[in-house]
Amino acid sequence: MEVLDAGLLAQFIALLIAAGAIAGVMAGLLGVGGGMIIVPVLLYMFTIMDVAEQHRMHLAVGTSLATIVVTSIMSVRAHRRRGSIDWSIVRAWSPWIVAGVIIGSVIAGILDASGLKLVFGAAALLVALYMAFVPDKYTIAKEPPKGTAKAITATSIGGLSTLIGIGGGTFTVPTLVLCSVQTLTAVGTAAAVGLFIAVPGAAGFILNGIGESNGFPPFSLGYVNVPAFLILIPMTSFFAPLGARIAHAISPRWIRRAFAVFLVVNGSNILLSALPL
Repeated sequence: MEVLDAGLLAQFIALLIAAGAIAGVMAGLLGVGGGMIIVPVLLYMFTIMDVAEQHRMHLAVGTSLATIVVTSIMSVRAHRRRGSIDWSIVRAWSPWIVAGVIIGSVIAGILDASGLKLVFGAAALLVALYMAFVPDKYTIAKEPPKGTAKAITATSIGGLSTLIGIGGGTFTVPTLVLCSVQTLTAVGTAAAVGLFIAVPGAAGFILNGIGESNGFPPFSLGYVNVPAFLILIPMTSFFAPLGARIAHAISPRWIRRAFAVFLVVNGSNILLSALPL
């Protein structure tokens, strides 16, 4: 891997600061988007840093999960003050979420970079379709799933979220809203659920990357790049509460649609990069 010159290092820092700020706002505002923003930025930066291609996506996902640990804590604190977390859902879902994270971590250790890219790109396009075309208050059930349906739903959210480096809000919020949970409560609850994804998920990527340091960027702990983490967390931590305040003040309809466009562009780009063209 080439040594970064001053200009490239400045670009790296600036992009991470911007990505952290936007990711923090989106996490607090919509309950989604942190990892969906951070992963493509990290993937781009690791590419121009000439990180070994087989490690770029794993490093992007692992580092994203590590930052979401801090983002989720800050977002939970902000939403808890406003009473917008349904702790009964958090308690009921968390064991199955963790089970999904464990499964996802094992799969992530098996998949190559192209496999992770395909999963991320497909998930981004699916979420974009939901945000662009499903009405804000559209529902399909009167309450969140219970029993076997709850176990399958929460395990799937934990596993898929781990594979693409997100805190779960991208899937938790739509699921809860479709099950008649108020949007603000869904956002706050998703932030709490995100902790049960990010903590074991980041730990899994650290363990998966131990002993695979050839071609890694400097100062990486497994598949978590510490400098990128340290640059991102002050921004996501500061801006997540701001996003939560905005969520309680405005309708995020147009932001949802703009974010959907972002997901289509980035999801398509990552999908194409995974194909043997």
